[in-house]
Amino acid sequence: MNKTVWRFLLAGALALGAAAAPAAEDKKVLRYAFPIAETGFDPARIVDLYSRIVTGHIFESLYTYDHLARPAKYRALIADGMPEVSADFRTWTVRLKRGIYFADDPAFNGKKREVTAADFVYAYKRPVDPANKSPIVAGVLDYKMVGLAALRDKAIKERKPFDYDTEIEGVRALDRYTIQFKLEEPRPRFMENLAANDLFGAQAREVVEKYGDAIPAHPVGSGPFKLTQWRRSSLIVLERNPDYREVLYDAEPAADDAEGQAILKRFKGRKLPMIDRVEVSIIEETQPRWLAFLNQQLDFIAVPAEFVNTAMPNGQVAPNLARQGVQGFRTLNADSAFLYFNMNDPVVGGYTAEKVALRRAVGLGIDMERVIAIIYRGQALPAQSIVVPHTSGYDPAFKSENGDFDPARANALLDLYGYVDKDGDGWRDQPDGSPLVLEFATQPSQQDRQRDELMRKDMQRLRLKVDFKTAKWPENLKAARAGKLQIWSLGSSAAGADGQGSLARLYGPQGGSQNLAFFKNKDFDEIYARMQNMPDGPEREALFHQAKLIATAYMPYKNWVHRIANDLAQPWLLGYRRALFWQEWWHMVDIDNTKRPAVK
Repeated sequence: MNKTVWRFLLAGALALGAAAAPAAEDKKVLRYAFPIAETGFDPARIVDLYSRIVTGHIFESLYTYDHLARPAKYRALIADGMPEVSADFRTWTVRLKRGIYFADDPAFNGKKREVTAADFVYAYKRPVDPANKSPIVAGVLDYKMVGLAALRDKAIKERKPFDYDTEIEGVRALDRYTIQFKLEEPRPRFMENLAANDLFGAQAREVVEKYGDAIPAHPVGSGPFKLTQWRRSSLIVLERNPDYREVLYDAEPAADDAEGQAILKRFKGRKLPMIDRVEVSIIEETQPRWLAFLNQQLDFIAVPAEFVNTAMPNGQVAPNLARQGVQGFRTLNADSAFLYFNMNDPVVGGYTAEKVALRRAVGLGIDMERVIAIIYRGQALPAQSIVVPHTSGYDPAFKSENGDFDPARANALLDLYGYVDKDGDGWRDQPDGSPLVLEFATQPSQQDRQRDELMRKDMQRLRLKVDFKTAKWPENLKAARAGKLQIWSLGSSAAGADGQGSLARLYGPQGGSQNLAFFKNKDFDEIYARMQNMPDGPEREALFHQAKLIATAYMPYKNWVHRIANDLAQPWLLGYRRALFWQEWWHMVDIDNTKRPAVK
């Protein structure tokens, strides 16, 4: 495609440039793009990364992460100090700071609305309300807050609205500024839940009740930004929350962390947020997104894989970009990309030997080194399990069949279990003689098309017929949760330092939520439950190992890679550092307008 056509596409993709009201010259505006569309901004109804990036800047949880500390460290946010925790990790009591207010909204009738403990109780109850059909309900119930599951069951059984007014022991306001969680089982790592801005920030009940089904478009929190404009799948604009309290930049980077120490020295004591406005466009195609950065229409970009060697050859900013002052950042992500098989699907699902053999054969037939070279341009590590780097349970020395490419063994497995060509058309059939077609869900982006072509060639090597079903990512996610897709590839990022969050993708009760494969295995579920209650240590690490072996044996997921992020920032974007687990960072950066070129 020629440059003129690409510039036309770019102009359309960057609709915010024309549609958003031009900011005053002294306004500090951060402009960048999401590669995938958001789904909405109601924390109880989202699970996708890009929606959670936005909500993480609007809502505030009790705790957060120190932005510069490596390894990760918790900091009080709305909480007034660290929690009081019982010796058995079943009771967690948190006191709130006073004088923290929600952003102004018509739901408050012109009055300032203070954040109270009741707002957190409400936020934790909302995902289990059946009316919300929350994708995170299984995860919330898994915390075992006393009485919460019973409250949900009552609403379902009696077919009545969820009772938000009934006080339960599991999550309650002891007074206006004290919230207490009582858990049925020990949860040594419950702190991760208390630090989830994007999912469990304080929510005002009157706001949710005012907007009803339109609440995904009306997020109101106490955070540094507020949503001021939203065109679905096109434009998201956030502006500084004028009601935000005084919060000053502070952090605790390690003494030998030169980069972190330099950022702290530059910004310590500055009032947050340091910028006034964030404009996010949705540009799914990589070429227009890359051109937008080169044309200085974006201030930041996670470099698309196909441009990594141009942008950061050998991990260094390319000379032509370095001369312009462009900054480069390279990080091994706490994430994974994977392919899952729907375990309820009649073709690829099931637990019998021949079904396991089919999934294992597909996994063995994928040339991951070629995928890494072509799709990720070498910016990824082969994954041996679903547990991701920077989290507990991740062992760089762990090796499994998941990381193997062995088409000879794959073909032998298929032959052994009866997947042979019975009708003479050149393609393998199912053991009962019926046609065998693998249906891969996919998206219409250039990278997806490239990956699909590699997958088609890999499966041809095994004489397996494939059919690609194309839809937008949010549509595929909706279908995946409903169990309507056979095979789909996507990615996931860790939400905290505990690797058990990755294992939730195989935990039976999370089917349709984190567990899109709908995998059910009694031994795995027992291991998962035991791990929840155990403190960190060698015994728990041994259970991680067992869980990974079960996942490898049944192959509900083919884990692809752990990705290496290559980020570029324009010279006027100051203080950027990629977060490990948390989503919020916009308030921690500054824009130097004296370095930004005049709008062309």
